[in-house]
Amino acid sequence: MDRAGLRARVDAALTAFLTAQHARLVAVDPALDEVARAIEDFVLGGGKRLRPAFAYWGYRGAGGADSDQIVTALSALELVQASALIHDDLMDRSDTRRGEPAVHRRFAAQHTERGWRGGASAYGDSAAVLLGDLTLVWSDEMLQASGVAQADLARARPVFDAMRTEVTVGQYLDVHAQATGDTSLERASKIARYKSAKYTVERPLLLGAALAGAPEKLSRAYAEFGLPLGEAFQLRDDVLGVFGDPERTGKPAGDDLREGKRTYLVAAAFAAAGSAERADLEAGLGDQGMDDARVQRLRAVIRDSGALSRTERRITELTTAALTALDSADVQPQARAVLTELADAATRRTV
Repeated sequence: MDRAGLRARVDAALTAFLTAQHARLVAVDPALDEVARAIEDFVLGGGKRLRPAFAYWGYRGAGGADSDQIVTALSALELVQASALIHDDLMDRSDTRRGEPAVHRRFAAQHTERGWRGGASAYGDSAAVLLGDLTLVWSDEMLQASGVAQADLARARPVFDAMRTEVTVGQYLDVHAQATGDTSLERASKIARYKSAKYTVERPLLLGAALAGAPEKLSRAYAEFGLPLGEAFQLRDDVLGVFGDPERTGKPAGDDLREGKRTYLVAAAFAAAGSAERADLEAGLGDQGMDDARVQRLRAVIRDSGALSRTERRITELTTAALTALDSADVQPQARAVLTELADAATRRTV
């Protein structure tokens, strides 16, 4: 599915940028070597590169010409993604990411191993906040220094800024829902749109369109394709967060349940389950010490309530709506084909 050698080119652009930033940091102080290496490991150690792919093919679909500069500009999306994930793992108290220690756990372990003063957990948390902030700052720098013409960057700037605001407030709404216990489908859908859908598919497409100088009609079509597809992507992620195989997801089984995520899947279960089952869900959600047997019980509640089937149907409905919008859009043929493949990969994935 990787066309134009895009994944390797994105990785190369990120490697070049992060290598230069590493040198800048250690020139400030040798202690920052660990910061640079942690970011390099996190950004370069995995990820599907979906956001640069949607942005690139949105750009090409609007008639944009391929260049290394455009690939570098769009690779900045991976730094936005890194920021969101580092902060998300911290807020959720996740132990792992892609099978490796989450950033806050990595720095807490370093503190413990070296016998430093103060609390290891607080040190790890502080480091994760700052590294997440740093990657977000660097996303702006990578975009701006990509070599893309300033006039093109000026068109794209409002999209990039809106995307970073949306993902941040989406993260807050997720935290807010966990704190308030809001289990409404309306709230869960809004969180899915703002925390993930818009910045995973819609905004990258619109970023590519803006860089290519696309007409407004095509940008509207991209939004009609990208928003439902991004929401379907997040719903698939929610299913994997409860029912995924840890060997493939790199996260413990039922991690979203222990984190107390008020996802569409969970909201659908609350809406359909009986009172005893709802009480089980309410008692279990957010219990960090929940054992595997309890996870299996909550999985059964969700499945038996019909919530899993409902979520799968919703994924299908959203994906169908997205592809219908793409079919009617005036997109270059190769880009249309790749965007269709990307839609399938985003919604049928197992990790």
